[in-house]
Amino acid sequence: MNAVEIKNLSKSFGPKQAVCGLDMTVPMGAIYGFIGENGSGKSTTEKMICGLIPTGGGSIKLYGKDYTDESVRTKMGVLIEAPGCFPGLTVFDNMMIQAANLNIENSVKEVTRVLKTVRMEGAAGNKYKNCSLGMKQRVGIAMALLGDPTLLVLDEPLNGLDADGMRIMREVFLNIVKDGKRSIIVSSHLLGELQKVATHYGIIRHGKMIVEMTADELDASCRTYMALQSAEMNRTKMLLGCRYSRVEEDEAGYIRVYDLTTPEEIVTYLYENGVCVTEIKTDKIGLEEYYIDLMKGGK
Repeated sequence: MNAVEIKNLSKSFGPKQAVCGLDMTVPMGAIYGFIGENGSGKSTTEKMICGLIPTGGGSIKLYGKDYTDESVRTKMGVLIEAPGCFPGLTVFDNMMIQAANLNIENSVKEVTRVLKTVRMEGAAGNKYKNCSLGMKQRVGIAMALLGDPTLLVLDEPLNGLDADGMRIMREVFLNIVKDGKRSIIVSSHLLGELQKVATHYGIIRHGKMIVEMTADELDASCRTYMALQSAEMNRTKMLLGCRYSRVEEDEAGYIRVYDLTTPEEIVTYLYENGVCVTEIKTDKIGLEEYYIDLMKGGK
């Protein structure tokens, strides 16, 4: 059984169609990276999954049941945009109010548990308005975790986190799904961070699903290339361009050769033409470059 199954989902706001015939599948135990540019329909889709706005057509099933079924609605934890907190109250008091809204028993124990999970137990007494953006994001995730939901829907939860905060969130996400019974839908523009935890991906554009794939399928789709540097970069690029079909210079100052070749072949070819290679390595494009290629119509 899948955690989420969406078929032909649509949604319009006046003349603007935000989501158009979208299909989406989130397996049980997945960390599903939901990717797309601003205005692509990610947040609208997530809001429909959570029941925050009505659908315009199509179907949403959670654990095989219609998404409006009360038995599955109680299994969801949500962070869309920003947590609804009272600025003048402490983090702990805000969490207790949310626990009361959810009718959670043993609320003090549960709030203490989730604050510890997101490493915010030491800031429980801080007023919410005095928390940093990253701390507020962690409070929002803690609220989503109240009641131990089996499906989390998180919209840009990594925004504002420093390197240590991102590390903590990676650990939290991986811990949540480790038993295979819980799933997470997480949208983010920080694709490098997302690639460290996601098991599945869905890439959306103009309200339509462009591609869904597993992390293994992404890895198989990402092109391998040779990256090198030399003492004569301009001449090196010219020589390689005469022999290979795709040669580019990246932002880090390396020349990339995407053709199927070996380091030995490149080094030998350049040496025979009077160029000494100072560094060469085999590498692979990541999620961010794959996404940019896809948006440009590349393969």
